[in-house]
Amino acid sequence: MEKVTKKTQKIISATLDGFVAKKVEVESSFIKALPGFSIVGLGSQSIQESKERVKSALLNNGFSFPPLKIVINLSPSDLKKEGSHFDLPIALSILFYDKEFDFSQYLVLGELGLDGKLKDTNSIFPIILSLKPKKVIVPLESAKKISKIPNVEIYAFSHISEFEKFKPKKVQKSELKYSYIKINGKKYYYMENFELDFKDVLGQNKAKEAALISVAGFHNILLEGSPGVGKSMIVNRMRYILPPMSLEEILEVEKIRAMEGKEVEFKPLRPFRAPHYSSTRAAIFGGGSKGAKIGEVALANKGMLFFDELPYFQKDVLENLRNPLEDKKVLISRVNAKIEYESDFLFASAMNPCPCGNLLSKDKECRCSDLEIRRYKNKISEPLYDRIEIYHQMIEDEDTDTISSKKMFEKVLIAFEIQRGEFNSRLKEDYKFNLEADAYDILKMAIKRFALSKRSEFNVLKVAKTIANLEKRNKIKKEDLIKSLSFRRRGNESSF
Repeated sequence: MEKVTKKTQKIISATLDGFVAKKVEVESSFIKALPGFSIVGLGSQSIQESKERVKSALLNNGFSFPPLKIVINLSPSDLKKEGSHFDLPIALSILFYDKEFDFSQYLVLGELGLDGKLKDTNSIFPIILSLKPKKVIVPLESAKKISKIPNVEIYAFSHISEFEKFKPKKVQKSELKYSYIKINGKKYYYMENFELDFKDVLGQNKAKEAALISVAGFHNILLEGSPGVGKSMIVNRMRYILPPMSLEEILEVEKIRAMEGKEVEFKPLRPFRAPHYSSTRAAIFGGGSKGAKIGEVALANKGMLFFDELPYFQKDVLENLRNPLEDKKVLISRVNAKIEYESDFLFASAMNPCPCGNLLSKDKECRCSDLEIRRYKNKISEPLYDRIEIYHQMIEDEDTDTISSKKMFEKVLIAFEIQRGEFNSRLKEDYKFNLEADAYDILKMAIKRFALSKRSEFNVLKVAKTIANLEKRNKIKKEDLIKSLSFRRRGNESSF
């Protein structure tokens, strides 16, 4: 590597500030004074402890530790830094203090063991994914994960002793080995691994059709029915027929997994979160007293969020759910942190028809009064209902017909290709739908008869377009619109 003349060594590293990574300059100064070693610049406890790890790693591998006063500054000094991945840039600052190599073109991250071994940390992958630097120096353990990130040159080391001659080995990029379809030259990956299969659900063909339409267009769905009718069975199987994922989506999901402390997998399987109705607002949306922690809404990003027993969720949770459903993002504000994160998910929910659950049952008698039923259903506000595009009331079904998840997923792929990788539920308000003349007449009648708001009209058209896509069409026919209207929640209105 080219030698340069510098008075102060600077190495670029980074820290996570919520969900976003920010660059940090690791500056080093060596002063002729009583030997000492200090780190300044709002470093966390793990960073302060790196002094002992760095010193042990260097001395245990035959490197000299300069008999000078060493001051390491993490700049900018007003930004709080966390993570043991600062070990490597600090160690290199000391190792090359009298050689002055140019590290300015690299982002340097890595934890050190006392024996000098370089270790991966949970923050390295999300930092690099957030910053997307041109070149990185990382532990060999981290390289396999990072190699999935496009346009990043990776130079990996397994031990501090390998820096003596500094001959970095460039790590080759790795491809995802899953089935995929190509749309506009872009790959969308998927798995045909149906751990929970729709063939296990007997009958309920209308509910399964609602689930298929919901998945194909990423439309929010609400299933209502008595206990045991199959609501949760259907929703739990929807995850395995969700549309394919782009590399960017897979990386985004893995970034959140890494920040949770979980091992990254790079599977094209969208996340599925099903919090209990007793969950607090902080658990659902994120938060905390000391900092902004990740919540279920963020963990469900690019996947599904399932609320079973919808009316039993806390009122403020249900009301605050309206914003992420509309804006696809959530802002957490705390004294020490203000973080905005993406919350683009399919919202699935299920509820009983009444508090006792027997209102629609053929065999059991409902014990609820009209007032109790109204109070139960009024826990869900109209604005929240308005953001749910598909509603279906399930009744006990003795039909034994089945359809496999594989068959349903094949239809999802057809619709996904026709949508060109963009979900119908995410269409802009100025989108021009292609309707046949008699379909347009039906729409005008529905607007007048049901007093549809602009949002309701738009939702009906989006669902109708998905129904058409499942039939390999873009043009909305009369039957598509009628079916879409049949999946609209109408309260006490008569059927269309």
